[in-house]
Amino acid sequence: MIQWPKSNDALGTVNRGNPCESGLCTLCLSSCKGKCETWMSSLVGRKLLYPREFGNITSGSANVTSLGLGYHALRIQGYAYGSRGLAEGLTKDPDDCIFPNVNIETEFGNEITTKCRLPIMTGALGSTFIAAKYWDSFAVGAALCGFPIVIGENVVGVDRKSDYSDGRIRSAPELERRIDTFLRYYDGYGAVIVQMNVEDTRNGVAEYIAEKYGDKVILELKWGQGAKDIGGEIQVKDIEYAKFLKDRGYVVDPNPYDPVVEASYNDGSLRSFARHSRLGATDIDSVEGVSKGFMDKVEYLRKLGFKRISLKTGAYGMEALALSIKLASEAKLDLLTIDGAGGGTGMSPWNMMDHWGIPSLSLHAKAYEYCKILEAQGMKVPDISFAGGFAREDHLFKAIALGAPFTKLVCMGRAPMIPGYLGSNIEGVFYPEKKKQLNGHWDELPKNVKDIGTKPEEIFAGWEAVKDKVGANEMKNIPFGAIAMQGYADKLGCGLQQFMAGARKFNISEIDRDDLMAANKETADETGIKFMSEAQDDAAKTILKG
Repeated sequence: MIQWPKSNDALGTVNRGNPCESGLCTLCLSSCKGKCETWMSSLVGRKLLYPREFGNITSGSANVTSLGLGYHALRIQGYAYGSRGLAEGLTKDPDDCIFPNVNIETEFGNEITTKCRLPIMTGALGSTFIAAKYWDSFAVGAALCGFPIVIGENVVGVDRKSDYSDGRIRSAPELERRIDTFLRYYDGYGAVIVQMNVEDTRNGVAEYIAEKYGDKVILELKWGQGAKDIGGEIQVKDIEYAKFLKDRGYVVDPNPYDPVVEASYNDGSLRSFARHSRLGATDIDSVEGVSKGFMDKVEYLRKLGFKRISLKTGAYGMEALALSIKLASEAKLDLLTIDGAGGGTGMSPWNMMDHWGIPSLSLHAKAYEYCKILEAQGMKVPDISFAGGFAREDHLFKAIALGAPFTKLVCMGRAPMIPGYLGSNIEGVFYPEKKKQLNGHWDELPKNVKDIGTKPEEIFAGWEAVKDKVGANEMKNIPFGAIAMQGYADKLGCGLQQFMAGARKFNISEIDRDDLMAANKETADETGIKFMSEAQDDAAKTILKG
């Protein structure tokens, strides 16, 4: 296993835990006092694109040798001439061909187009308590920045206040809170997506959403995710809550009604229970059966009134990957998210995360190959989002290029949550009376924050941008975590613009696979991307021989 560096001397960033390929720690604490790259960019925004201590330093690259297979072993091309994709009204003059003029907006959809200000979406933020605690920051931030946010599975089922009677949902206050929080600041960019698993289907979540929200919501069917190969989990510490979940029909481990388990809980040796969702399609034994069941489900959802439907699939093998792409095409879905192993989670078995499924690069390379097969047959390829270990602007470019022209978005799970934690912790210091409500962890600002500023307006690079959008009077209602999200999005967006300008691509739709090079032969063989000294070699020799 490759050991990723814990610190970046040029940027002045440090991981407190063990870093993974994305640059995040393998375990990301909501109480963290910094300062990984994502944490810092949430405060200072695009400033973090550049080495620290300008005027007193020089800096040099630390990444010119790539070992092993992964997105880290892809490099981005730059070109010495040309420009493509300039917006109407701009010329090819150098005064127009500047990186701030790069258009990073994207869109996806089948019959209805969903627009996004930058090509990212969140992973599914479901019934894990950390998603509920910081939802206001996540949702308001996504709405203000203009990218889709996904409400994950089981939100209704774990809500003690949701009302079930006669086999259907009568009220779902937590789900409603999450949808309404996003819609309050929604301005036509981004979307709120609600994910459905086996339990959600049983509980009538789709019917409830269709009746209450209609086409304001995109519905996402779920086959799996990159972090685990079983149903979703949460951990609960209250035996009465565990019994409540058991009564709701969930698998709860260990069984809270078992007398031995109850005795262990009362003795104090048992302190928590794991709630699990069920596996889907256990009653189907063939591709034909899966296909029919899926198409029937989509048809039923269309009849309920859902005009936009997506699918998320996990790090399964090639058969399931091909099936998801083909069914998404045949069902005319709006989006297919393909989540590779190495995906993030709120709760999954740790060794399962490390050892199951197909890692992202291999899965995504095959997805492109299968999409090309469908395209060659004259089928409409679904719009695709790649997921599984992304956090930086170079990740965005690489993922979009690897799957081009089919990849419209990059799904980011854990990274966009960090601004929510960080902003909530800072807001809790400035407003201690709200600290518990905000789930803040700090009593005072740590040094890493004080080094940036001592007032919110100084601390958050995104403060004025948010104020300009919502107005000075509304700022009192904006979570600091959403303002931190603006800083993170600003860094991602600006960094992506710079990579695209260097590749002479001034619109997302112009990015293609030729904009990538493989940094080792193993990655070239796996992806079909040419090894860096072989890319453009024919054109180079033509020049020399001409």
